[in-house]
Amino acid sequence: MNVRKADFSGSWYPADPFECEDEINRFLEGAVSVSTPADELTGGIVPHAGWYFSGSIACNVIRCLKDEVPVDTFIIYGMHLHPGSPSYLMKEGAWETPFGEILIEETLAEELSARFSFKIEKQGSFTRDNTIELQLPFVKYFYENTKIVPIGVPPSNDAIEIARAVADISKQLGLRVKVLGSTDLTHYGLNYGFDPKGSGKSAVDWVREKNDRRVINAMLSMDPQLVISEALMNQNACCAGAAASAIATAKEFGAKKAEEIVYSTSYEKSPGDSFVGYAGVVF
Repeated sequence: MNVRKADFSGSWYPADPFECEDEINRFLEGAVSVSTPADELTGGIVPHAGWYFSGSIACNVIRCLKDEVPVDTFIIYGMHLHPGSPSYLMKEGAWETPFGEILIEETLAEELSARFSFKIEKQGSFTRDNTIELQLPFVKYFYENTKIVPIGVPPSNDAIEIARAVADISKQLGLRVKVLGSTDLTHYGLNYGFDPKGSGKSAVDWVREKNDRRVINAMLSMDPQLVISEALMNQNACCAGAAASAIATAKEFGAKKAEEIVYSTSYEKSPGDSFVGYAGVVF
């Protein structure tokens, strides 16, 4: 079987399953509350930095989506792409995690690949990318038997069309689906070539209170086009296509509101002139 190896285990998150579980249990000690019942939640937006920086946020979002009814498939949108990038799809096999392999929902992926043009990712031919992989141990841990469809989407209208088709195909196949969009927020400082407010406390406050807040508000409005345009204009989401796609798919499944459950930055863990914002959103 085509099994994609984990590229970031042992560095961005533990490779050992027992160490992974210990980390997850620590993340859940600070568990957040959500006003919407889990069985009404269709998905969320998660960050994808190393677990030290943003693992707690991603873990709690994914845990919030769990209810008593099994989830057949997680659709996970991600990848660092620009508006002119192609879309990417892994449509067969499995992806390695410390808790065991997580299978691809091949029927859905095949139907999707018949409707749209994708660069197909395989065991020995794929783009090394953390945005989706960092979520997989959480998905496997909380939803042991679920499958996934990992999709890389650029910040463009093509992403939104793909997202709507994902919902349409899932409904036709009778799958119970939940969806994730993987994106970090503002990458600020000289390390990222973006420092319009200089450095120091005023720059940190600007990112927290202004720049990140603009794109989070776009997410909370559940407007996929606004998320993309906001991110392209203000550089406040590195994978806006993923966030927009998650929202578009969730809306097709009936989601009508979004809720921010946590916000943080890497500055809290490692103060410096270069830092990144993270948000956890459910809908």
